[in-house]
Amino acid sequence: MKTNITTVVVTLILTIQINAQSINQEITPEGQSPYLLGKIDKNGLEGENYASWFTKNYKDYQPNSGISNAIAAELKNYRITLFMGTWCGDSKAEVPKLYKVLEASNFPMDQLTVVAVSRQAGMYKQSPQHEEKGLNIHRVPTVIFYKNGTEVNRIVEHPIKTFEEDIQNIISVNNYKSNYQIVTEVDNILNKRGLKGLKRKHKKLLRNFKEKVSSMYELNTYGRILFGTDRKEEAIAVLFLNTELFPDQPRSFISLANTLGVMGNKVKAIKVLKDAIKIHPEDKDLKENLKLIKSN
Repeated sequence: MKTNITTVVVTLILTIQINAQSINQEITPEGQSPYLLGKIDKNGLEGENYASWFTKNYKDYQPNSGISNAIAAELKNYRITLFMGTWCGDSKAEVPKLYKVLEASNFPMDQLTVVAVSRQAGMYKQSPQHEEKGLNIHRVPTVIFYKNGTEVNRIVEHPIKTFEEDIQNIISVNNYKSNYQIVTEVDNILNKRGLKGLKRKHKKLLRNFKEKVSSMYELNTYGRILFGTDRKEEAIAVLFLNTELFPDQPRSFISLANTLGVMGNKVKAIKVLKDAIKIHPEDKDLKENLKLIKSN
């Protein structure tokens, strides 16, 4: 009981602190490195705990001046929202480059909103004010471009080419396709047609994306985000789809089984692992997970 009370008190204090300071709030969990949380700006990223990577990567990147100049006039017509994590390796590598490109293009920085998300399990890739809600933020950094209040396109995790080239495409011909297209497709189906719609599209998704998805972690991470935002049945459906896209990956079955187990569906979790062991009879992780679920 003492632990639960302590957790509640810490959460309340954290909430009060975040609400009291609306920008560049730094969180320092016990025994962990500090990170920024909520709305931030460049000043926060140049702080003593982040300058070592932000300043170096900012200085090291040299934007293509020809493209930066070419996109400057039109880019001013957009607003940009950036979701990132100061704890995230991809954010550390890519966000300084983005700042450099935007500044080289004379982008009005008051049209840039930057939100730092949490790395903690209960708030994974979420912000205190939940600016990410409904925006399918499953990877960071995610850079969303808006025109007249409507999302036009986004860059997810890292550019396909360079930030200059990707932005030029987005604000001109806009036939740009970001990373993790299967997540985009699945998220659109869930938002428009719900869980039943995803189940109806299941076979088509397998046909369209089989052997085209680079890693099981594309949908695996998305499933984790769904589960963490209380969309548990949708998470199960996504993780099940992932096992069919990656039957050669024992980890895909383990993720599905563990999620079912957390939801209290022990029988289904055991069946998933037993079926997976038939495919991978020598896999020790599958057998170990089966023992753990049976013993709980």
